[in-house]
Amino acid sequence: MCVLKAINSWLYSQTRRSAFRYNLDKGYVCTFSSIIFKSKTAHIFHLGDSRVYELHGSRLETLTKEHRVYIDNDKHYLQRALGMDELVELDYLTVPINAGSTFLLATDGVYEFLSEEEIITLCTKHTDDLNLAAQKVVELAYQNGSDDNLSVQIIRVESTPNPEVSELYQSLGKLPFPPILEARDEFEGFTIVRPLYRSPRSHVYLATDKASKQHVVIKVPSTEQQSNTEYLERFLLEEWIARRINSANVLKPCGIERQKKHLYIATEYIEGQTLTQWMIDNPKPSLEKVREIVEQIAKGLLAFHRLEMLHQDLRPENIMIETTGTVKIIDFGSTWVAGLEDISLSVTRNEILGTAQYTAPEYFIGEYGTPLSDQFSLAVIAYQMLSGRLPYGADVAKSRTRSAQRRLKYRSVLDDERETPAWVDFTLRKALNPDPYKRYEVISEFLHDLRHPNKGFLNQNRAPLMVRNPIAFWQSICCLLVLIIIYLLYQQAS
Repeated sequence: MCVLKAINSWLYSQTRRSAFRYNLDKGYVCTFSSIIFKSKTAHIFHLGDSRVYELHGSRLETLTKEHRVYIDNDKHYLQRALGMDELVELDYLTVPINAGSTFLLATDGVYEFLSEEEIITLCTKHTDDLNLAAQKVVELAYQNGSDDNLSVQIIRVESTPNPEVSELYQSLGKLPFPPILEARDEFEGFTIVRPLYRSPRSHVYLATDKASKQHVVIKVPSTEQQSNTEYLERFLLEEWIARRINSANVLKPCGIERQKKHLYIATEYIEGQTLTQWMIDNPKPSLEKVREIVEQIAKGLLAFHRLEMLHQDLRPENIMIETTGTVKIIDFGSTWVAGLEDISLSVTRNEILGTAQYTAPEYFIGEYGTPLSDQFSLAVIAYQMLSGRLPYGADVAKSRTRSAQRRLKYRSVLDDERETPAWVDFTLRKALNPDPYKRYEVISEFLHDLRHPNKGFLNQNRAPLMVRNPIAFWQSICCLLVLIIIYLLYQQAS
């Protein structure tokens, strides 16, 4: 816009210094029309008497209007154009685009001497060579008597990238909510197989894509959330996040290009079970199996972090294990994305969106999350798989000040029923430190120490009984005191 303002100022000053300062029709004046394609949107800027069209099959839609004043059929003059005034005022509109969208820009020397049918015929006839189509349009305009300078440009969109976040939010409220779906229902090119999950927030279905014959998962917002703008923003954000991340350990969306008629998300169907169910079925997994699962989860997390995203709700329910053994992170409804604050959304960085037992302590005192926060959640999961319990119980969520968090007591993962090396306990203790700056600097260091004994940890003794089992410690102290009292009473009696 700054460039256009500069051009307008230069044209206007040239006219004011010329012999045409009082005859703008002959001054330094020009029309301006442009299209800027960004993501899945065409941004159109227009000023003057040129035109921008969009070709819809056999129909030509005029997207702009000429800034002319007509005195009669033969006499008219420009009302607005570059160089006519000190200030420039452009028309601006946006048009959604898809693969195949076709636009045509033309000056008055073209559209005043050709009918829409003639333009459509030439564009259709030479659809494989749009440069030739433009040339034929100009030639026909000359044949029809045009004596003006002619300009025409034809543009076709061959493919489009994934939509930007702002474009997704523009659709908020435009698409209707889907109805309640049941088995065998037909919905937007899918056949519903069965409901998988229903809650007041969303409904999830197993479906078959009629085109690819593949099983997919359809997630739709519950009708109870129609007025919940924040929830709908996050719902739309989930698909955008899934399309950006390319990792074998992260749920992927379906590559369906059909125009949506309802608000929903379609993702791959994972044949397997959640980590929650896996832990129920495997209450005492081997250390090697725990490492294998944690390392795959970490690969998925790193895919988020490389794109400046934080998952923020890493928990066993949001992790799927395929029958092949591949581990995938699912559900991006709490994910924070760098830069979202710049588009005035209600999504903020320090919201507590995850499940309290797995959420890093810094969130509870209002601090921003970092990749170290996701590391804490990952370490909680590793700890739970090895012990069947949580490192701090429910105390983290209750600790809302720094002093309260400093008083949190880590409970050793070691017990008499599992053969877990002491150095693994020290590794988890470091990754689960309430102070994020005392954790591992990067997740890869945590993974390394989980698999290779850290020399610093090997030099430390096994955690004391008071840390490993406080109840047993105090029971031992009480027994010792009773023995001492009995001994003293015996000595006094004798």
